[in-house]
Amino acid sequence: MKLGVFTTLLSNIALPDALAYFKSLGIEMVEIGCGGYPGDAHANPEELLHDPAKLAQFQRTIADAGLELSAFSCHGNPLHPNQEIAAGFDTAMRNAVLLAEAVGLHQINTFSGCPGDWEGAKAPNWVTCPWPNDFSEILEWQWNEKLIPYWQGFVQFAKAHGVNKIGLELHPGFCVYNTESLLRLRAAVGPEIGANLDPSHLIWQGMDPVAVIRALGDAIFHFHAKDTKIDAYNTAVNGVLDTKPYGDELHRSWVFRSVGYGRDAAYWKDIVSNLRMVGYDYAVSIEHEDSLMSQNEGLTKAVALLKEVLITEPTGAMWWV
Repeated sequence: MKLGVFTTLLSNIALPDALAYFKSLGIEMVEIGCGGYPGDAHANPEELLHDPAKLAQFQRTIADAGLELSAFSCHGNPLHPNQEIAAGFDTAMRNAVLLAEAVGLHQINTFSGCPGDWEGAKAPNWVTCPWPNDFSEILEWQWNEKLIPYWQGFVQFAKAHGVNKIGLELHPGFCVYNTESLLRLRAAVGPEIGANLDPSHLIWQGMDPVAVIRALGDAIFHFHAKDTKIDAYNTAVNGVLDTKPYGDELHRSWVFRSVGYGRDAAYWKDIVSNLRMVGYDYAVSIEHEDSLMSQNEGLTKAVALLKEVLITEPTGAMWWV
């Protein structure tokens, strides 16, 4: 495994300077946003795909920094019922595929998307319960009429351009948000659908990241290192479904934390060990969204803990047998 980072953390800094900083911390791989919610501050496909010189310079910048590219990320909602919004995200995702093809990368990260509840809807509708029966009917309509057909078409496009790993982040608010929904879409569409696995979203939903890792196995394409702290007192009163702003840390049921500030090193060692057991040997990409820490402090503390827990050397033969 290699220590990585999602560079949107430093979207306010030019790519060469951001890479130099990451390298100084001992980071080996970078995940770069190229549209959608992550933005394109460090990789603008509209420029790079139409200017060979800029594309070559982009690749040299990463190579000269001594870093590797783990994925292009373009998280968005291509199934949004507002067709203009959906088209914008779909274009960003297709551009990410084309950019990956241009640099010889075979994977992207994104969200599954979430449609509305009927053809005339104005906003997405994330279904979280089976009753009243309206919700079950909406869910089946979303999957059969929108989600599966969209991803069947997108996967064909991606494969035609050399991208055979589409890492979907299991994120509430979208149709694919847990193990079961990811595997359902993968079964319907194909093995090109996998997970950009982020424990932080699993933890607050009550899932065990180790159990999820074992269930997904080789469907894990990319891994985000981000933690969550559950507030036992607020959760005891209101449960984990929380719509208060992320900045209202004192009153929320949970908040995102830098690695090690939700669970301890032993917890993360178990995650890393189980990733190795299922054969994952790729980026462990830090996504820093800890509202209690600065960009620098949250990242450096995550790096320090992950350096302690990552397993990086081949096992070799069992010398004691």
